[in-house]
Amino acid sequence: MLPAVRPKMQYFSTKHKSPPATFKEATLAGQPDDGGLFFPAEIPKFRDDLFDAGRDKAQTAFDVIQPYVGGTIPDDELFKICGETVDFGFPLVKVTDRISALELFHGPTFAFKDVGARFMSRCLRHFAADIPKKIVVLVATSGDTGGAVANGFFGVENVDVVILYPKDRVSRIQELQLTTLGGNVSALEVEGNFDDCQRLAKQALGDAELHDSIFLTSANSINVARWLPQQFYYVFAMQQWQGEPPIFSVPSGNFGNIAAGLLAHASGLPSGNFVAAINANRVVADFYETGAYSAQAAVATLSNAMDVGDPSNFVRVLETFAGSVERLKEIVSVVSVSDAETEQTMRDVFDQTGYVLDPHGAVAYRALADSLAVDSEHAGIFLETAHPVKFDSVERILGTYGVIPDAVAAMNGREKVATAIAPVYQILKDILISKA
Repeated sequence: MLPAVRPKMQYFSTKHKSPPATFKEATLAGQPDDGGLFFPAEIPKFRDDLFDAGRDKAQTAFDVIQPYVGGTIPDDELFKICGETVDFGFPLVKVTDRISALELFHGPTFAFKDVGARFMSRCLRHFAADIPKKIVVLVATSGDTGGAVANGFFGVENVDVVILYPKDRVSRIQELQLTTLGGNVSALEVEGNFDDCQRLAKQALGDAELHDSIFLTSANSINVARWLPQQFYYVFAMQQWQGEPPIFSVPSGNFGNIAAGLLAHASGLPSGNFVAAINANRVVADFYETGAYSAQAAVATLSNAMDVGDPSNFVRVLETFAGSVERLKEIVSVVSVSDAETEQTMRDVFDQTGYVLDPHGAVAYRALADSLAVDSEHAGIFLETAHPVKFDSVERILGTYGVIPDAVAAMNGREKVATAIAPVYQILKDILISKA
């Protein structure tokens, strides 16, 4: 008797106009040709022992992601990829009696996006053998994504990386991580904001003529191989948690991280509700209040990686709830935190506990604390998504970055290499064609 053939997970477009795709096809395409985002056709359920304390991280990651990969990567290779993806710590640190920080900055670029970038780069390395053209990975970044992608893909054979980042809107350390590797990594400094960078990237991904010259894909969280592994954080948190299911407060810009958390919740993550912690970029908060979604121009804030006026992944949040805004609002609240509140929160938490928050973590902390102030029954976890040293404002506000990783000092002597461009698509297209 022949062994049963495991069905491959299918992905559909959130615009429902493109044909379904496998994990491999969705990863390589980056984005459906109708301009939507890929979303899994089914949401698998987590195994019962997934949240056992002390469980092996590589095995945990494998068990979460294997149904989504759907056999497009052999299990032994996928397990190896998972082990390389999560080979650093994800500690849950108690800050107050009711609030804990899930520290996601212990990877090579000190940011939560190391997980998705490492996972995707290794998947793409596996798939690259079947691609006859030069593979070009295009990524728009508001801060941390670019550094994580650059590090994850650096030196990968037959793959070039092109990073779009907004001029003067990333920190010094973030810029060094984007612009000092060289090799197969190119940095483009865009005269504009993150939304300009994201618009250029989306236009390139949808350009059929460009795809004739190169094999172009995206490493933003619009790519399923970048987005789906973010579920790992939430599972690691619950393996360390004791007590009633916690509220998760997630600093939210492009809404990829919270979309992954909500996908995990739908799979059986034993959590309470979620808080989408946002800054002055209020498009989702306004949607909650008015029922109308309207993209806005991004506003520059202290929490720069969250300065997004048209969050791509919000469609995935809605898709997780089958488009029901009523069900969404039952699980997810939205809290907007101003720069003044962010600064005051950083000072108060440092003075009272000694814990050093970065501005993004401070937004999530403040949103969680405000939520718990009217909810005496629960405790919560906020996601501390990047090391404070990556943000110039932290030392100005607190006089310290806390403990600085040794690797940061090694970057200070490196020379920035970046090409300045106007936010004009033809300029980007010419650069990408030159990679062929």
